[in-house]
Amino acid sequence: MADLATAVHIIPATPSLEESRHNSTSRRVGWWIFLLALSSGLAYIGVHVARDLNRVTVTSVWPYLVLGVALLIALGFEFVNGFHDTANAVATVIYTNSLPPNVAVVWSGLCNLAGVLASSGTVAFAIITLLPVELILKVSSGTGFAMVFALLIAAILWNLGTWWFGLPASSSHTMVGSIIGVGLASQLMNVRGSASGLDWSQVIKVLEALLISPLLGFALAGFVLLASKRLFRYPALYEAPRGKQPPPWPIRALMVGSCTGVSFFHGSNDGQKGMGLIMLILVGTLPTAYAINHDASPAQVQSFIAASVETEQILERHVPAGTPDPEARNEVTKYIETRELRPESLLALSQLVDEIRIEVSTNKTMRGIPGAGQTNIRNDMYLAGRALRLLNQSRDPAFTAQESAALKNYQGEIDKATRFIPGWVKVAVALALGLGTMVGWKRIVVTVGEKIGKEHMTYAQGASAGLVTMATIFAADTWSLPVSTTHILSSGVAGTMAANGSGLRLSTVRNIAAGWVFTLPAAALLSGLLYCLFHTLA
Repeated sequence: MADLATAVHIIPATPSLEESRHNSTSRRVGWWIFLLALSSGLAYIGVHVARDLNRVTVTSVWPYLVLGVALLIALGFEFVNGFHDTANAVATVIYTNSLPPNVAVVWSGLCNLAGVLASSGTVAFAIITLLPVELILKVSSGTGFAMVFALLIAAILWNLGTWWFGLPASSSHTMVGSIIGVGLASQLMNVRGSASGLDWSQVIKVLEALLISPLLGFALAGFVLLASKRLFRYPALYEAPRGKQPPPWPIRALMVGSCTGVSFFHGSNDGQKGMGLIMLILVGTLPTAYAINHDASPAQVQSFIAASVETEQILERHVPAGTPDPEARNEVTKYIETRELRPESLLALSQLVDEIRIEVSTNKTMRGIPGAGQTNIRNDMYLAGRALRLLNQSRDPAFTAQESAALKNYQGEIDKATRFIPGWVKVAVALALGLGTMVGWKRIVVTVGEKIGKEHMTYAQGASAGLVTMATIFAADTWSLPVSTTHILSSGVAGTMAANGSGLRLSTVRNIAAGWVFTLPAAALLSGLLYCLFHTLA
């Protein structure tokens, strides 16, 4: 393969006997560690899935078949994401000889696993809110499955294509583009118009994060490199790797630390994109097990009921006298679609909150809600939560500070009931990402390490790009925003090359920029066409 011929700084052409022995031993140790994590994870998944399936009664094998295929595709996306995006995390540590490649990819895989397990899930549901309301509410129908399959398959195909050509394209861009494509296709196919429209305010917010983060990576990485030259007078730090010789231990520790941080935060951010889609799949195929959080404690249920009563009272205080009685679900849905607040909208939202409260209080626990009503109450909670978010954003009507706090508290209670991710889903995504890390990393590593700048990357350049990438992803996690590890790191490397006067290979920069520009529309077109096809067949 072409990547093996160009990776002269990654794998020596004629390793010594001692090096071969060392590499063989470290490779075996790394694989045994990962196999232990894999077997433990699979056992954990099996036990918890079996427990969840015991809660449901399914008379047909069809839901299990759909679930199996959908999960296989969703985890396939995370696997591709692993060897496509995570290669960026190991690029600097491999290229600077700080760790052998086989050790680096296993270590990065384990750090990705830890990042996924430690994630909060907020980024997962930020991705989900990009989808049209109608598709979310119909996730259990053929339309919902057409949506999930279309955007996942489109994302996988584009990621595989860019990986094959060694382009550090973004899985985040790919996923957002796929969602936009499905949303636009749904809107064009739906003669009723806005009911299937995208939430453009959320789309723009996500696109801004994807646009700004690489620019920050470029500027901050260059700044960190220049600052380090003034603060740290350590000549070896600013040298390029010599052959296969490892750097001095302080530099090696710095490089391994930055790789660890990037891998961990890549898992915590990118892993969540697959989680959100897997939750849609679970809700669509087995709603009685996954539509709402069955693990809510009695105290949490009572807190939910109390918050519901307070929310109803607040909304009713702002409803003018004589407001006609609306049909609650239709009116709240209309408000979410049009964002036009009417007196009937507040009354309908109050009624919807009341209906949810009655259902929960009657059954005493979330798990006690009858199977047929699980999907309905989740949809009602979803509508109520989206409507409350819009009310908070519009500041109309003018709620007092105390009222706003109470509404946000109820919104949080809804999130606890609907925005949950079972532990086994996190483990499954973590294993898929980790396995993907250990496959196909060379193509991207060569591009990042050798082809962005005209001169070989120095230790300081690699560390600066890694530290800035780690910090940027951490900030994005804090603000519940999806960002691209690929573009932050590659732009960070380019920033250090520019700051160091090393020069940039314009052909590589042009290819990366082209991938950045064309990924979103290409993924959107591909997913839109697939959605139209699957929707016709559904």
